[in-house]
Amino acid sequence: MNDKHCDIAIIGAGIVGLAVGLQLTRRNPDLKVVILDKENEVASHQTGHNSGVIHSGLYYKPGSLKARLCVEGGAAMIRFCEEHAIPYDVCGKIIVATEEREIPNLNELLRRGRANGVSGLRELNAEQIHEIEPNAAGLRGIHVPTTAITDFKIVSGKYAELIKKDGGEVLTGSGVTRIVRDADGIVLQTTSGAIHARFAVNCAGLQSDLIAKMAGANLGLRIVPFRGEYFELVPAKQHLIKGLIYPVADPRFPFLGVHFTKRIHGGVEAGPNAVLSLKREGYTRTSFDFSDTLSTASFGGFWKMASRHWKSGMGEVYRSWNKQAFTRALQKLLPSLTDQDIQPAGSGVRAQALDSRGNLLDDFHFVYQDRILHVCNVPSPAATASLLIGREIVTMLESNADFKKIQVAVKQEIPSACIN
Repeated sequence: MNDKHCDIAIIGAGIVGLAVGLQLTRRNPDLKVVILDKENEVASHQTGHNSGVIHSGLYYKPGSLKARLCVEGGAAMIRFCEEHAIPYDVCGKIIVATEEREIPNLNELLRRGRANGVSGLRELNAEQIHEIEPNAAGLRGIHVPTTAITDFKIVSGKYAELIKKDGGEVLTGSGVTRIVRDADGIVLQTTSGAIHARFAVNCAGLQSDLIAKMAGANLGLRIVPFRGEYFELVPAKQHLIKGLIYPVADPRFPFLGVHFTKRIHGGVEAGPNAVLSLKREGYTRTSFDFSDTLSTASFGGFWKMASRHWKSGMGEVYRSWNKQAFTRALQKLLPSLTDQDIQPAGSGVRAQALDSRGNLLDDFHFVYQDRILHVCNVPSPAATASLLIGREIVTMLESNADFKKIQVAVKQEIPSACIN
């Protein structure tokens, strides 16, 4: 491929990168937008391996970006699915406390949900839990009727289709290998040729810190991959679950605990756990990449985090290799479950940002440096809130002095598509 020239290059065609591209092409139709991805299709990693839940916004700290964008973003996602005939189901979920010690955290979730404006929340006693999920166990619970499910890979494909319709380009099989500056902006060397851009947005997910390093940016954090492994209920037992059943999450971690999730195309998933992955895109227990492992092990923040939470981490590893231990965790929610009722299913890898003090970043995080906006931490509920995250990022860009100069320059030029 010959060199390509554009105004904005977006690195990463997961749901967030595509959402940014969708908002850019809609709000700035004169800009030439190109989205790059190293894989041969969009949504190949985090987006394509998640459980498909459209989250309600219950879990997140009031006032955080996650809280602000998730509630509105979930409603926007449902409207998008309706508009484009994408399958979805507002099936609702319950969060249950199975032990007395979990009730204070359950109350905190209820407080957060109400503060965040989640509609329809209802406290449940044991009898009311059984009315919604007859086979579930719980002392107390919360009913979250606005939680829904969809297929975010289909959503991402529709984003890409609309971007192309609006004049943008989505270039798959175009992994970025080098980033340099020139007089006009940025040159992205890719596996399919060079992209000359005036501005770039790094939405590379699991690779985002490596892309930032390639660009010479110091983010002060590291992406640490956590693999989430799923089982699924065998067909004869899928009737045991009506919607979604979640435990009370450990507030120390940005993970939700093993739970039951009805899938939009049928079936019920059980999981995931949260195991440190030795490969950024490693979807099996034996996946290993020396560079990825060294990246984690050489970061001081990792060892600070590990020294505080090694017991929890070892418990997750044990559950990963021991089906009976995984089953016991699920039996807290569904006591009648047996080892024979579940079978191995898929897995996903979460790109979790970790700072130098060993803290797992709990909110979305962005860093701007030298004509590149680095989207550094956008884990769940990124898919749910993707339309709103895209809007937020484009609003950030439109307030940036360098971006404004590009807008002015483009208006003075003859509009044209990206040229070879």
